[in-house]
Order: sequence, then C-alpha cells, then structure tokens
Amino acid sequence: MASFKIQGKAKLSGHLSVSGAKNAALKIIPAALLANGTSTIKNVPDILDIRKMIDILKSLGAKITFENNVVTIDSSQVKTYKPDDKLVKKLRGSVVIVGPILSRFGKAVLTQPGGCLIGARPIDDHTDLFEQLGVKVRFDGERYHFNGFPKASNIILSHMSVTATENAIMASVLSKGTTTVHMAACEPEIADLAEFLNNMGAKIEGAGTHDIKIEGVVKLEPITYSILPDRIEAGTYLIAAIATNSQVTIGPLISEHLSIVLKKLQDSGARFEIFEKNGKEYIKTSKRGELKSVNIDTRPYPGFPTDLQPPYAVLMTQAKGDTEIFETIFENRFGYLEELRRLRADVEIQNPHEFIIRHSNRLIGSEISSRDIRGGAAVIIAALLAEGETVVEDAEFIDRGYENIDKNLRNAGVSITRQD
Repeated sequence: MASFKIQGKAKLSGHLSVSGAKNAALKIIPAALLANGTSTIKNVPDILDIRKMIDILKSLGAKITFENNVVTIDSSQVKTYKPDDKLVKKLRGSVVIVGPILSRFGKAVLTQPGGCLIGARPIDDHTDLFEQLGVKVRFDGERYHFNGFPKASNIILSHMSVTATENAIMASVLSKGTTTVHMAACEPEIADLAEFLNNMGAKIEGAGTHDIKIEGVVKLEPITYSILPDRIEAGTYLIAAIATNSQVTIGPLISEHLSIVLKKLQDSGARFEIFEKNGKEYIKTSKRGELKSVNIDTRPYPGFPTDLQPPYAVLMTQAKGDTEIFETIFENRFGYLEELRRLRADVEIQNPHEFIIRHSNRLIGSEISSRDIRGGAAVIIAALLAEGETVVEDAEFIDRGYENIDKNLRNAGVSITRQD
C-alpha cells in the first residue's frame, strides 16, 4: 500500500489543474461499445477506477489503448457478454456496462459489483429498470443474469439514481420506438454521456432534466469526443485553497456545475473570482478574512454534492461557530471523521446522517488513513492545515478519484511525497 507524507501549515500558489470528469468518463468509455468500430475519447483522467473499467472492457474483447489522457476503443472484437468477475468486484461503477452489453447481445451476466464502503448501494434500481424494458432478470446468489433485448418503454425510476439513469439511456438508444425515463437524475455527467451518444447518432432529449426521451436508432457510429471537466476535483481544490487561505488559480471548470458550492463558500467568507481564458472557465482565489460557519445538507444535483461534503467539513474546522452537516445520500460516509479526530478536530456525530463540526484552533499532524476516495481527499486538506507532519495511509483510495493529486499539490508549493 502507498501513503502520502505531508508537511502541514501549507500555502498553495500557482495553478491547480482539473482533470476530465471521472463520473462521465466511467460511463462514456463503456458506451463506446454501442458503436462497432474505433472511438477516441479525450481528457480522460488517468486514475485507478478508469484503469479498472478499461480492464473490464478488455475482458469482453475490446481492444483499448490509454495514453496521455486519451482512450482509444476498438469494440469490433467484443464477443462475450460475461465480464470478468474479479474485475467487476473491484469497481462499483461496473454496473453501467450492463446497458451497452444488453443493447449489443440481448443478454448479460454480472457478479455483484464492488467499490467504496460509504453505504449500501444495491443494484435494485438497475434490475427494476431493465425489467421495465422487458428484460428478464435472475439472481443465482452470485451473479445477475439479464436476458432479452431492451424494448422501448415508459420507465419510472425508483430513485433518482445517476447510474440507473445512465444505464436506462444506454440500454434504450438502439431499441425500436420511443423510451421515456421519468424521475431521472440530472447530473452534468449524464448530459455529457447523452451528448457523446447523440454525436454518435443517437436521439436523446432532456438529459440533465428529470424527464428524458430516447428515440431508438438502428446503429451508432464511432466518434472522437472530449470529456467535460471534473466538478468534484475542481471543488476539492477550491476548498483546499480557501482552507489554507491561499491565492491560486483552478481549472478548467464549469462554474455553473458548482453553483450551490460557490454560494456556500461565498456565504462563509471565501473570496474568489471566475474568469475566462481561451474559451474555458477558471477560478482565482484571494486572501480572505475570518471564515464563519455555514450549514449544508447534501442533495442530488443541483444540490450540494455528497462528494464534496468531506472536504467542506474540513474547511469548517477553520470557521467560527458550529457547523451542522446533514448527509442525505449515503449512511456510511462519516468514517473520515475518525481520522479528523486523530488530528484533534472537534466533531460530534449526532446520528448516521448528521454531525456537528466545531472551530479547531489547532490541528496536529499524525498518522491517519484514507477510507474512501472523497474522505481521502478531505484528510489531505486537513493535513495541509495541521501543524507538523501527517502521514496519510491507503493512498490508493485517493488515486481512484484524483489524477496525480500529489504532483498537482507539489507543483502548487506543497511538501508532499508518495511512499510505496
């Protein structure tokens, strides 16, 4: 296992680069299976989860190269509908391959996917939507068996699930007739997936809203496409800059995708400006005064993103007053709080969904651990604030969601080294 050694009381300077969106790339890459030929996808973050998804598609027979943030996928040799069980168990997001595989073969077999331990995330929403599309679903105790080509239908999702929405879209683009998806999630990454598919020849309307309409087409053509910037990575770096009271530029990003986050940060006393350069948006932070506590509750987009709840909690250790944080998405996302306590943060957990974080005059460096992707990013920010040296174990969790976070921070003036 790897770890990060970080010298605290850090100040950031210069520029923090934002990669392509992890949660868009993880769906657009398997969506390339829907076209018979070679697609090129640019601005793909070089992170562990992407590498895992590529390995899963290779187990199906896809020919893939990944260099310099560009993924090239030749789907013409995909012959099987059974991805490797061991690979699927390593990636929660692997469930999104079912939609493309069903569209291609009319059957799919998938073991129970793995992923971060941040709460129960069963695939019931997915099995339900596939059954609404006329697919027969059977679970044998180890694997899910899906049989039948998806048929155009009127789908009502049980929850506004991002991955279920994306699976519904990918399963329906080649189905004859019109499919409607109600109660759809509306995250920007879903709209990015729809734009990718529309560029391939699909007919999708309403992606990014709660009602999506899909007119089935006969075939899709391979294309070249570039992934949108990662709003969670941008938000993480922005919070790190504000927490350390640093002047730094962050981007490229799409500020509209962070509107509620920017509002909460401004309300707390953060200072920054949004500017445009070469047709892309960036944020520049400025020196701030004293921060004040601002409560948040996480919600599906466009609400405050659950993935930025842990970094925001660290920021609030620097704010005057008590901050109430209400987590509505996952019931097991507070594990990182135990690591913050090791750094002397003052945290009071009210229940599995709510905690209070109090102003901490001094965080003290210690040996702590990453427990998941976003919690890992949060403890890195805490290490930047702490006095002395902090060692963050299990860096691989952070590598799953952030490309070269240590290099990026080092380029911004942080003393951070990786130990393998």
